[in-house]
Amino acid sequence: MGIADMIPGVSGGTIAFLTGIYEELVHSISELDYESLQLLWRKRISDFWKKINGTFLLTIMAGIATSLILFAGFMTYLLKHHAIVTLSFFFGLIVMSIPLVLRKIKWSKGTALFFVTGVALAYLFTILAPVQTPDSVILVFLAGAIAIIAMVIPGVSGVFILLFIGKYQTIVTALTEGNIPVILIFVIGCFVGLISISKILTKILHGYHPVMMALLSGFMIGALNKVWPWRSVIEYATNRKGDQIAVFDKSVLPWHFLTATGEDPQLFQAILMMAIGILLVVVTEKIAVRLKTKH
Repeated sequence: MGIADMIPGVSGGTIAFLTGIYEELVHSISELDYESLQLLWRKRISDFWKKINGTFLLTIMAGIATSLILFAGFMTYLLKHHAIVTLSFFFGLIVMSIPLVLRKIKWSKGTALFFVTGVALAYLFTILAPVQTPDSVILVFLAGAIAIIAMVIPGVSGVFILLFIGKYQTIVTALTEGNIPVILIFVIGCFVGLISISKILTKILHGYHPVMMALLSGFMIGALNKVWPWRSVIEYATNRKGDQIAVFDKSVLPWHFLTATGEDPQLFQAILMMAIGILLVVVTEKIAVRLKTKH
């Protein structure tokens, strides 16, 4: 999930959804409420830990933190110098996972409608041009809240959200320069957004499970447009170091990529990485089935 959250177009929510821990994750986060804080205040640590499913949440958070610490620089390097093969791997991973998710949905006219709506909305969002917003305390707070919500919803990338609302460079600069006030406001926004969306998602999943699963699956498929390996940059922005970064691009076919950029589309390497992503899903699924049958 941590690695996925570093890549525009991929979200940690997608990985949680594909690995079958999504509903438990959302429910566990939603338990971080006033009641759980009262338990903590009264020093009923054991009851607090049980209520929030602490061991599960701690394991997830530790995994995300570990990946961010160990792989942030490496993923940045891969996306900068080997974007095609990196995105190809994740594209294959998600594409192969989609049938596994879709077969768990109880299909009806209602679920089909929500599924198509999810695909359309996610795809539309991936082709929208980013907007410019001023740097203010309120907008930094909102950026945190919206970005974390995106990271929880499958198919919606928090990084892409920050790019879209023009706050990606602000947050990255604050992190690299150690701007504590901006980081603190952003983190508070993330916390508020995470608790709010988890409460809403838990209620919806409980009351409207089939249609919600169909909608989330649609989001995941529609967002594949943003993970397509061959991309042509439409708009650049200059960061404070004077480096140009891509803030808006579009998907193109491999042969059009060669024409538009003059760069090698690396078709063979891309297909190979997609195959590795597909193989990883197949092997993981077989292992999961075997472990279930043993129990």
